[in-house]
Amino acid sequence: MKRLSNEQRREIAALAGKKDADIDLSEMPEVLDWSGAQIGRFYRAKKRPITIRLDEDVIAWLKGYGSGYQTKANLLLRHAMVNLKGKRSGTRG
Repeated sequence: MKRLSNEQRREIAALAGKKDADIDLSEMPEVLDWSGAQIGRFYRAKKRPITIRLDEDVIAWLKGYGSGYQTKANLLLRHAMVNLKGKRSGTRG
């Protein structure tokens, strides 16, 4: 990763010291409609290979949608994780 130059650090420090109202955003208006946003376009979570045992019918179902079944499984698990945060039942598997 490339380090910041001293000039860049000074510029960032100067911006950080300003109040929001003092920053001119006229050339980049606030985005109010995020309906076309793409989740994960610029961020890629670090992957770690694991071994997991799944029921054969679950694997067949995932593979039935074509290639990339591991990615699909990850997306399904991420969706469950995001939507179930803070709703733990207290049971362990």
